[in-house]
Amino acid sequence: MKAVITTEKIPVKLWLEEEQIEEGALDQARDLANLPFAYSHIAIMPDTHLGYGMPIGAILATKGAVVPNAVGVDIGCGMCSLRTNLTDIESSDLKEIMTIIRKTVPVGFNRHEDRQDESWMPEKKGNLPIVEQEYKNALYQIGTLGGGNHFIEIQKGSDGYIWIMIHSGSRNIGFTVANHYNTIAKEKNETSKHQVPKDLASIPEDSEYFDLYWDEMNYCIDFALANRKLMMERTKLAFKEIIPEVEFSHFINKPHNFAALEEHFGEEVIVHRKGATRARKDEWGMIPGSQGTHSFLVKGKGNAESFESCSHGAGRVMSRAAARRNLDLKEERKFLTDQGILHAIRHKGDLDEAPSSYKDINEVMANQEALVDVQIKLQPLAVIKG
Repeated sequence: MKAVITTEKIPVKLWLEEEQIEEGALDQARDLANLPFAYSHIAIMPDTHLGYGMPIGAILATKGAVVPNAVGVDIGCGMCSLRTNLTDIESSDLKEIMTIIRKTVPVGFNRHEDRQDESWMPEKKGNLPIVEQEYKNALYQIGTLGGGNHFIEIQKGSDGYIWIMIHSGSRNIGFTVANHYNTIAKEKNETSKHQVPKDLASIPEDSEYFDLYWDEMNYCIDFALANRKLMMERTKLAFKEIIPEVEFSHFINKPHNFAALEEHFGEEVIVHRKGATRARKDEWGMIPGSQGTHSFLVKGKGNAESFESCSHGAGRVMSRAAARRNLDLKEERKFLTDQGILHAIRHKGDLDEAPSSYKDINEVMANQEALVDVQIKLQPLAVIKG
């Protein structure tokens, strides 16, 4: 790690220099370290930036309570990757494939006009009142990309193969579950003997709502995976329509907004990863850059001090509003076009996802050499953004 803050109830361990963190995110990290149920220390990844209550790119372990905002509103958001057997692809084929994907995978606020096959939906386990409420709508949203930094990207790997990477989450069903239980947590926090920042309100293990949130959170994690799998299936079909002989292998899936029961330093705790990827020893993961920079397939080193975690991407260096206000559209387009990337920067409103709105991915990777080993470096060829 690069630094340790020892002024709070428990330490804050940083995998970047303290001066590299925006003030608001650092304040949020200090708030985490003072939670009465926080365990051992707080781990801050090199892609960290300001979030709701808890910084994006942070790991919080707790005993006796779960914090909905430490999982985030896009429960189960994550990435998956798939290798093709192609070692090259013609630009004309790539354009046709991307056109088909755009027709079969809704993006932004869009959803399918028809219900999708219910066999794609996860099995229901436990008591799921909010999931049941949102289930019918979710049948129209499964297999959709959403907005923000979600993407479908075609990449050329340093292993010589063409790869597909998809980043998306649990859509409105996860958002609704997250907000429902965060509201309950805030209401309970008002009468709790442990007063904490309202955006870090928790649900204690002895509450009737703990198991409810836990079951619904896990359903949303499963839904997010099913959502990515259906988009991947549509992407595979697009490839096969243009290149019938293509084959696929080496599927990797990693969520980065979730909570899980794990053992760390000899005790079972609830590990919240918000914008952070689990990186156990030899566990595969993905760390994307931006649509104009390299992404990485990695294997974890199982670093105990990071709660066996690593970053989930490059991390923002400026807010979306600041990017739209300050970045130059022509320069950002030229940076991508000069690399031959089929990109998604067309209008001023797209600048919030321009490469310059993100941190330097190479610096982020250098800061976490103790957390992961790079296996494959991926160069973007074509990108669809939410």
